[in-house]
Amino acid sequence: MAGTAEPERQSSRVADRARAVIPGGVNSGQRCVPGLENLVVASTSGATFTDTTGRTFVDYHAAFGPPLLGHNDPDVNAAVTSALGRLDLCGVGVTAQEVELAETVAGLVPSVDKLLLTSTGSEATFHALRLARAVTGRRYIVKFQGCYHGWHDAVSLNVISRADAVGHKDPISAGILPEVIEATLVAEFNDVDGLTTLFDALGPDIAAVILEPIPHNVGALLPDQAFLRACRDLTSRHGSVLVFDEVITGFRHHLGGYQAISGVTPDLTTLGKSMANGLPVAALGGRADLMDQLSSRPGAPVFAAGTYNGHPAMVAAAAATIAKLQDEPVLAHVHALGDQVRAGLREVCADLDIPAVVTGYGSVFLTYFMDTPPRTYRDLLANDTELFIGYRNHLRDHLIFELPLNLKRNHLSYAHTESHVDQLIDATRQALTKALTNRPAVSASASTMGGIGSTP
Repeated sequence: MAGTAEPERQSSRVADRARAVIPGGVNSGQRCVPGLENLVVASTSGATFTDTTGRTFVDYHAAFGPPLLGHNDPDVNAAVTSALGRLDLCGVGVTAQEVELAETVAGLVPSVDKLLLTSTGSEATFHALRLARAVTGRRYIVKFQGCYHGWHDAVSLNVISRADAVGHKDPISAGILPEVIEATLVAEFNDVDGLTTLFDALGPDIAAVILEPIPHNVGALLPDQAFLRACRDLTSRHGSVLVFDEVITGFRHHLGGYQAISGVTPDLTTLGKSMANGLPVAALGGRADLMDQLSSRPGAPVFAAGTYNGHPAMVAAAAATIAKLQDEPVLAHVHALGDQVRAGLREVCADLDIPAVVTGYGSVFLTYFMDTPPRTYRDLLANDTELFIGYRNHLRDHLIFELPLNLKRNHLSYAHTESHVDQLIDATRQALTKALTNRPAVSASASTMGGIGSTP
């Protein structure tokens, strides 16, 4: 312990300095959570990160999912370095690399005829909804309880809501105009009848429906195929725009996004996160007739701009990432590890007699502590939040990092191995045992949803 005291003090001092000059000491919501107030990251590599005390953790949080290839992938880094050796941001015209990237994505994602690059997923969803309102001339946006689409006002509501807020408008931030909140309608994911009723009442005024095809911001609510099809059929019938927010699912689950898996093709698609293995680039793509309304085409009416859109280094990172996904068995590897993780976690929970639903899709996994598989956000209110967070805190004792926030998912990367998975399963068994021992009077299936916020 004596050997770690000074590094821990140094880490604490850096964290104190951060809090003095950065609001909360971090630059994005939920990077600092209880128990992690003094976490200072020193380096990242492959499946791991190392903090300033010298502890190296196997990372399953992975920044909410971008580094699909693993941290600091050498091929992506080399592409970025090469690009910056030739050019940096010019802010006029276009580069050949931007064209090649757009052609590649259009050839992979079924809904994409044309592509506009942005820097963040929030920007992409913002432009998608502005575009939908412009082309339809309509007021209302429909989103679903539990889905997160970024920080902008139209969608900053009803993500992770307390039980008493479900069914009501539940903004995640102060400072949003009430009339903006009122123009967003909130429906229940996987509820075809509810969505149909909403369209029957307000269809001529609904500009767009936006959804995560898998709501990964609350873990992994797996979609009913009939529900995705209903989203497509209802929007087509009523002249609304269907937007798939594939910022998380795009490239991580399939090169064509979840739309290629489901066979349901939206009108617009947003992409990000795994697109460039963690470098800041995102995109809005879709039907040519819609995309041509953006002001990047001279004379078009829907303003879209961004100083850093199409930055050469980010374009190079995206191109290198997608090339590696095409050329190497990345998705097969992470999907196989996902199956291995889920099977191992189910065995652990069964052995410990813990009511649990181990779920996810492909490389995304998590364990809900509840009795039956969830279909809607309301079902997630049964999750045992105390156990969910508690065992994740104990995982750090075994140098495993899963974000200790309710309903947050875990991610596998190309850098993770079967050995990492074996380590995770063993550590989870010990962490769950300790978490249960520390609260012997509390049922493992108790519902304790309170004290939660929304995604970063």
